[in-house]
Amino acid sequence: MKIRPSSALRNDYTAISELAKVSGEPIFITNKGEDDGVFMSMAAFEEREKMYRHRDKIYEAEMSRLRGEPVYTPEEMDAEMEELFHAYEV
Repeated sequence: MKIRPSSALRNDYTAISELAKVSGEPIFITNKGEDDGVFMSMAAFEEREKMYRHRDKIYEAEMSRLRGEPVYTPEEMDAEMEELFHAYEV
C-alpha cells in the first residue's frame, strides 16, 4: 500500500503519476494525516472495473442458478448454437 501526502500530489504530480503506473496499485492521499483520496493510473482503474464487471456477471449467473432457472453445459450450448445456425442456413 502506497500512502502519500496531498502536498506530494500538488508539488510532484509527475512522480506520483509514475509511481501509480509502475506499481499498478492505488496510491492513498492524505491531508493533514487523515485519509483524503485515492490516485491510480487509468490502466489500473480500467482493469479494476473489468474485474468488477466480470464478478457481477458471475454473481448474477449464480443467483439465476439458485432461483432454479435452466442451467446448460458447454456441450448443450454448442448443440443449441449449431441447431440455430443450421436453421438459418440457406
